[in-house]
Amino acid sequence: MKKILLLLVLIYTNAYTQDIPFNCDYNAYLFQYNDVYAIDLASGSSYAVATDVTEGTINAAAYNPADGFIWGSLSFPSKSIVRIGKNFSTLIFYVDELPTSGRYVGDVSAEGVYYLKGGGTPYYAIDLNPESDNYGNYIATKNLSQNISIHDWAFNSVDGKLYTVEKKTNILYRIDAETGSIENMGEVPILSGLNYTYGAVYFDASGRFYVSANQTGTIYVIQNVQDLNGTNAMDSNLFAFGPSSSQNDGARCPTAPVPQEDCTNGIDDDGDGLIDCEDPSCSGYAACPVIAAPTSSANAGGLESNNRLSEQISKRNFNRAKASYKFDKNTAKRFSKSAKYGKKTAKGSLQLSDFIPFETIGEDGVIESSPTDLLSITNATNVYSVDYMKQGEAVASILLLKTEKGVYEHTKYICDRLLGAELISVSTIEIREQQFIKALIKNVDGSLEFVLSLSAKSVNNDTDFSIESHWNLDKYETNVPFYNFQIWSNSLDDLLRLGEEVVRLLEVQKPISEYNNSAPPSVFVRKGKYINGKLDLEIVNTNRTATVNFDGGLRVTETNTVEYVASSLDLDGNYITNIELDAGNLFDIGFRIGDGVATPDDLFMSDGPWGYDDAAPSTTVNNYEVEVNKEQFNDDEFPIERNITLKANTSEYVAAYRALTPKFNPIDLSGYNSFQLKAKGTGTMIIRLVKQSVSNWESQYKAVITLTDNLQDYSIPFSEFKSITDEAMAVNDVTSVVFTMLSESGEEETKEMTLEQLRFSVSNTLSVATLNADDSLQITAIPNPMKSNTEIHFTAEASEAVELLMYNQIGHLVKQIDFQTVKGQNNIRIKRDHLSSGMYFCKVKSKYRNYKTIKLLLE
Repeated sequence: MKKILLLLVLIYTNAYTQDIPFNCDYNAYLFQYNDVYAIDLASGSSYAVATDVTEGTINAAAYNPADGFIWGSLSFPSKSIVRIGKNFSTLIFYVDELPTSGRYVGDVSAEGVYYLKGGGTPYYAIDLNPESDNYGNYIATKNLSQNISIHDWAFNSVDGKLYTVEKKTNILYRIDAETGSIENMGEVPILSGLNYTYGAVYFDASGRFYVSANQTGTIYVIQNVQDLNGTNAMDSNLFAFGPSSSQNDGARCPTAPVPQEDCTNGIDDDGDGLIDCEDPSCSGYAACPVIAAPTSSANAGGLESNNRLSEQISKRNFNRAKASYKFDKNTAKRFSKSAKYGKKTAKGSLQLSDFIPFETIGEDGVIESSPTDLLSITNATNVYSVDYMKQGEAVASILLLKTEKGVYEHTKYICDRLLGAELISVSTIEIREQQFIKALIKNVDGSLEFVLSLSAKSVNNDTDFSIESHWNLDKYETNVPFYNFQIWSNSLDDLLRLGEEVVRLLEVQKPISEYNNSAPPSVFVRKGKYINGKLDLEIVNTNRTATVNFDGGLRVTETNTVEYVASSLDLDGNYITNIELDAGNLFDIGFRIGDGVATPDDLFMSDGPWGYDDAAPSTTVNNYEVEVNKEQFNDDEFPIERNITLKANTSEYVAAYRALTPKFNPIDLSGYNSFQLKAKGTGTMIIRLVKQSVSNWESQYKAVITLTDNLQDYSIPFSEFKSITDEAMAVNDVTSVVFTMLSESGEEETKEMTLEQLRFSVSNTLSVATLNADDSLQITAIPNPMKSNTEIHFTAEASEAVELLMYNQIGHLVKQIDFQTVKGQNNIRIKRDHLSSGMYFCKVKSKYRNYKTIKLLLE
């Protein structure tokens, strides 16, 4: 009697506060325990809209077309259902005929009948039609014609039937709710081979059936299920990547449309920021490839997400480029399954390889790909990585690093955006009923990777493992050892399998006593770039917040200290916002955006780095400075920002280098014709344009200039860059520019270089804006005026082929003399020949320098 009285109090207390129906809005609603999330089915993005809305857990959630409210079955009070309003206030109904537990499948018909089910064949009908005298009461208990293992069902407004997908068999069933008869529509093709629980299913107005897998959060779509008869072809596909849940149930108005992406029109039709083949729902449609491309090798991974090690990291990448290092998957050592796989290892003999899954994703083989050069420049003390191969391509990778004093300072989803990748989505994946953050990354080459990071530390006097997984590195415990796993795959299903096996292998060695995981960010930067003083960001705002805070630390050059900046970014509640920030001159910036409530997003962005090569034993760098370039670049130029000064002693060589991207990725410079700069220094300088496709360093293309004590302008046409191969240079894959100075005597010399205003230009010559009159080299004619002949006198800084050009007063070329200069003073003799008396103009044309034009009078 007391329980019934309590329920009546609850009913009447809430009756006046929850009378706002949802009225068929476009969102799907996901219920996890007693929290509610709004899901945009088009993008898969979700955000919390209410927490702790009831005392008990909500399951069997369903939208009621008859009253516009969402209903659910409660775990407490027993035998109760709940009506939920748009403001998430609740009204509880007690239904004595219901079983006390196990009610986790439910939906409401267009007539307002709530069909509620647990295990077995029985299901229950409850009247939720507000016009009915029986509103909120039990109607009947019915039985399905066969026992099926399902976890949610939904009404299709087109034909009025219930639809569901069975666990393990992945069969789509059509159910007549009034009679309980079941029709087998066949296995859903896109789900073939999977073993997931489908705890949240939804419909749209056209009869598309959306099915969400609990473990991965992947949302699948089956088209026009009302047209299926059990024998005709079923059209199914990926649709989006949403959040995972161990306790998962969904509700959505079945007559609300879901925006669909047209995969061929070049437009973002569904508003998720993804166009055509970028959208997961286009996988395999039209000309879009199926999402299953090769992944990047773990050998290329591992760069840390901060600026603390930028100099060491750029040196690591330069040394790889200089050594023409390329990871060869064909000659890599194969990782084989040992006899102790999956068994506890004796104390003191544990190896990193003991945590590597094997025969988990149906791979053809596993190869070792450990980037051991990380050990000298990061906080990792040991590293081991493998690539999983199928048909000769890497389809998944695991990078495992051991650290002694805190977590490894790199996460793939942070650093890869620095390199030009896009963060398509971020949500959760479920392992051992624990939610880990998963990210979907689109690489620069268009390939897709699903990414999972987790770290394990010893606790309880080294007897147990504790597992942590956070988006933000500052969430991890400091000054303790970690095993750090970074896992990525071209298949979300394979990512889950690898993650589950990693956790199992950890547990083999020590019991896992606790998990400490964070939620993914609700606002994040999908992609960003820095160029010429501007920071361009595309921000995804899943919870439609109005503003976010921007906090960062930037360095204007590689050798400057960090400056801290803060501001507020106005997103106007939009899902996608493109923002351009006037960053001024900068080399790198690490920043955080967030609303102060949910997990913030962290990002590290950088321009291509300057660095120097002092690997020669005799080389000592005495001064190295990078300074801001204060001159403007032209719009048709590719700028190489920041100027450098380098001074060193060497009896061999010293070099400076500038990568065009943060990780020495290739740039296509085919739209340009020359390399231009201002420079001064000591003697000869070799300039190399380093191409990714050239494997031998000595075969890289180079040109030579001679420096003076004063800043001079140089314009070097691409045609002047030569290789020992004598092949013409294609500038479609340039990764860096290297400036080398040699000790020509073989004795110790002091070498200096100052390089400014570097850029690739469309023009082969220096522009008028670049050259001042004082910068032009003087030439003279003796005698002037001339009678029968004269000599042009000028000074050359290096040996080169030049042309003496002589024009009359109307600009016609009347004489051309080819000449090979020597370093120093040069004289070119001109004979009058047939030229008539008058004024002429003489110019020495050089590929590297600009000589002043003089007037020559012929008597």
